[in-house]
Amino acid sequence: MKTEILDPRLADVGGIPIARLLPNKGKEPIGAWCFMDHAGPAEFGEDEEGMQVGRHPHINLQTFSWMIDGEVLHKDSIGNEKVITKNQVNVMTAGTGNDQGISHTEQSVFPDTGGSAEAWRGMNMVQLWIALPLDQKIERNFHHYPELPSWKEQGAEYVLTTGNYTTPEGESYSAPTIQYSKLIGLDVHLVEDTEVSLVLEPGFEYGILMVVDGIEYQGKKYEQNQMIRFDDVDQKTLISVKGTKGARFMLLGGEPLNQKVLLWWNFVADNKQDIEQAITDWNNHHPRFGNVDSELRRLEAPALPDGFKG
Repeated sequence: MKTEILDPRLADVGGIPIARLLPNKGKEPIGAWCFMDHAGPAEFGEDEEGMQVGRHPHINLQTFSWMIDGEVLHKDSIGNEKVITKNQVNVMTAGTGNDQGISHTEQSVFPDTGGSAEAWRGMNMVQLWIALPLDQKIERNFHHYPELPSWKEQGAEYVLTTGNYTTPEGESYSAPTIQYSKLIGLDVHLVEDTEVSLVLEPGFEYGILMVVDGIEYQGKKYEQNQMIRFDDVDQKTLISVKGTKGARFMLLGGEPLNQKVLLWWNFVADNKQDIEQAITDWNNHHPRFGNVDSELRRLEAPALPDGFKG
């Protein structure tokens, strides 16, 4: 089994500083997980609006939002309007092919702007993209998951956000989250100083994303937003991760995706021509992307740079 450390790039999304682990120059997706952002934790002042991401499109991917804390209003072009709150998952599927696509907006909400009475005036969210298998005809859709499998053991709280997981003790859990390829997403929050064991299944690629400082693996301490990548897992493997109370990480994994994955702006494809077509269609208001009932501005798709290779 090979391991590698990935450091984040810092970016800005809708006015929120984020740490981006993927895409990362020269680094392949982890299974079908092709994009990984950690937004926050960030607290907003009384005069701040928080995250405000205007109308923008997607193709050939799913957006996967895991809300650790805070609340965000999602609106999309197929008529969905949903506030995602603490410990919930949203999955939006753009569909596959040049006749599919979706657009949406994302904006922070607080108790005085449409959120719940308990809404934190801040945000801590992991947002991921899943590359869809292009040999399948997939229609655009949206799913919201307010309840997910959760349990406590080894001094930690676990939430299975997607996929199946069997603990070292043999307890099996299955998340209801829609999938088109085999994936796992497991959130682990340490509630005391402890050491936890994790099961890695053969045939999967994995990454451990550090959400909150305090994690140690094989004698090395990791900082928030770093990631340990595990490749070539050829047999069932048990790894141990130490941490201090309050530390948090996500175990992300999946079967290797047997297709080329090119990313540009908010688009995923396996060839340059489909991305160019999506840019043209979006900027010319093609009906494949629909309309979003929102006052947030419509973002313009940037042209591909010369020599684009994905």
